[in-house]
Amino acid sequence: MNTNKEMSVGVSGWDKIFPPSDKVEHKKVSFKNRYGITLVGDLYTPKNWNGQKLAALAVCGGFGAVKEQASGFYAQTMAERGFVTLAFDPSYTGESSGEPRHVASPDINTEDFSAAVDCLGLQSFVDREKIGIIGICGWGGFALNATAIDTRIKAVATMVMYDMSRVFSQGYFDSNTPEIRREMKRSLNAVRWTDAETGTPTPGYPMPDTPSDEVPQFLNDYIEFYKTPRGFHERSVSNHVWTATTLLSFMNFPLLAYANEIDVPTLMVAGENAHSRYMSEDAYKSVETDKKELLIVPNARHTDFYDNQAGAIPFDKLESFFKENLQ
Repeated sequence: MNTNKEMSVGVSGWDKIFPPSDKVEHKKVSFKNRYGITLVGDLYTPKNWNGQKLAALAVCGGFGAVKEQASGFYAQTMAERGFVTLAFDPSYTGESSGEPRHVASPDINTEDFSAAVDCLGLQSFVDREKIGIIGICGWGGFALNATAIDTRIKAVATMVMYDMSRVFSQGYFDSNTPEIRREMKRSLNAVRWTDAETGTPTPGYPMPDTPSDEVPQFLNDYIEFYKTPRGFHERSVSNHVWTATTLLSFMNFPLLAYANEIDVPTLMVAGENAHSRYMSEDAYKSVETDKKELLIVPNARHTDFYDNQAGAIPFDKLESFFKENLQ
């Protein structure tokens, strides 16, 4: 059964952080994942193609972002280069359904990528044997996990990848001690009692509205993107807050445990000066396909890859990688 349809939900006009391209067609679509959650995405197609079935890409990320931000920018740009592309809002966020709002799950979010593959493969103008995915930031980890289980994905690229299970369980740069981890579990499960008693999820800690000298530089970089006109979008979770117990879903989930089973072409891109670089480097070692490449972009920070700040995003490389491997 084809569950895709054009949508009239949400904002009907252009409300993205990047300008529309006159080289592509754009429409809103919806589709369901296997949990029955309705996902909403933006489908981009090249204008004036010659009618043959095209290669396609599903795009998502970063963690807490919506399709009107980085993923949509990537999707539109790759559609300009000849691909059918789908940028989508994950379950429980943006225009997608799911209650309560602002919840993340390593399992469900991995499934979201496979559901996007479903959606693309049901389009009459898409070649099902030529579908790849791009995961940005936290969605890089989900992209690798999806590729490890979904054999329909023929190539995968990650951009400044996060392993969210590693970050939430071990802290940035693996700085959490066993005592810190035990205290996190105790405090988060105390929050569960509150949630059970009230019937309402407790919100986590919001991102600060302004940079300061009291937080790491990478957090100031996030603030500069998500909290200013550069990248602000009202539906982004980064401008609301995740539920506090979202962390529990990730703290004992081995997101990249089967990365060694990835046997399709894999491109991993990181910034030389990105705080997340170590996660790409370590994940790259875990992927055992001989068709893999780790590209370190000189001088680039993590958030430079959200909107091509200083020309950091290697779109030419992405184009050649997918054209070569989605044949």
